[in-house]
Amino acid sequence: MRNWLFTLFLLATSGIVSAQSGKDKEEIFAILDRQVSDWNKGDIKSFMNGYWESDSLMFVGKSGITYGYKSTYEGYLKRYPDRATMGKLKFTYLNFSFPGPGVAFVVGKFHLTRPEKGDLEGHYTLLFKKISGKWVVVCDHTSG
Repeated sequence: MRNWLFTLFLLATSGIVSAQSGKDKEEIFAILDRQVSDWNKGDIKSFMNGYWESDSLMFVGKSGITYGYKSTYEGYLKRYPDRATMGKLKFTYLNFSFPGPGVAFVVGKFHLTRPEKGDLEGHYTLLFKKISGKWVVVCDHTSG
């Protein structure tokens, strides 16, 4: 009888965890979709709303590691000073996982269609953390 109750408990709680993970996954994809939309409007400031507003935010790119929300934002403004350089963004999601409670890991590919500047593409890995009930990117590693 105990084994049966324990099995029932495990099945019930795994469904709760799975449902929560599904909701969390939807929230994260909504953040990423909104970022694409913001980028394609030329709005880097709104695009940054997906990032953790902290000096501990980490961005890893071809020029090294940048720490902090403000520095990351300024880096985007420097690398993409106008709409022609920004182009039109498209994300392709390659892998999504929850390696631990309140942590999500996304691997994907980005493509910038830039008729005037030449297209740009590469891969990214994003580490999301749920902080104060909100999913935010705490580490972004983008190549390209």
